[in-house]
Amino acid sequence: MTISIATWNINSVRLRIDLVTSFLEAHRPDILCLQEIKCIEGNFPAAAFKKLGYTHQVVHGQKGYHGVATVARVPFIESNRRGFCGKDDARHVSVTLADREVPITLHNFYVPAGGDEPDPAINEKFAHKLGFLDEMRSWLTGAETNRPAILVGDLNIAPLEQDVWSHKQLLNVVSHTPVETEKLEAVRAAGGWVDAMRQFVPADQKLYTWWSYRAQDWEASDRGRRLDHVWVTPPLRGRLLGMEVIREARGWNRPSDHVPVIVKIAA
Repeated sequence: MTISIATWNINSVRLRIDLVTSFLEAHRPDILCLQEIKCIEGNFPAAAFKKLGYTHQVVHGQKGYHGVATVARVPFIESNRRGFCGKDDARHVSVTLADREVPITLHNFYVPAGGDEPDPAINEKFAHKLGFLDEMRSWLTGAETNRPAILVGDLNIAPLEQDVWSHKQLLNVVSHTPVETEKLEAVRAAGGWVDAMRQFVPADQKLYTWWSYRAQDWEASDRGRRLDHVWVTPPLRGRLLGMEVIREARGWNRPSDHVPVIVKIAA
């Protein structure tokens, strides 16, 4: 038996619900984790997901900004929402999957983007991002990660050289600066997390999940970044079965600038 998990920064779930339903009809992941849903729970298009069999839903949203949601065709034992940096800006939700010999916790994250200027002294958004990563590192270790767990979402950092179209040109661009990549690596190392996507695509090969809206022809220029991630704790490493980046989604009508990522795990 396998379980498939998709993660996608949808950049407004209500605006792009038709794209989401088309994706679910075509790929049928067991679980879909969405980021940047941009709506409160009461405005989440729950009925559209239920119609397709995604009856188990947890939403952590706010009006107009941020927000995460996890919907599934499989049940949850429990769910939790966590605030970071003294803010309740709807950037995390976790669920515990039911009907497993050893329960699996699934975290869905939307890490702050960090603004344009990579200097925390003059850019409050960048300071928030760095603080958020520090808090993730302090929390996601020890008892939180000494068990089967999965972390997915838009982490808003492309950590490796081949996670961006030009390592040299992006070293001073938010999402690929050394301070960000080092802090993200500290989060990963603190919990012993395994980069699931790079288990299937070697670190010396290009791998992207995001292409800017500013590009006149995103596909031709292919100036992408890998901002979306799937991590697993060591007990799940040997159970990873496959990974797929749905690149064509970037070319759909009125798309998100992110594309879905699907990972399959032996249940």
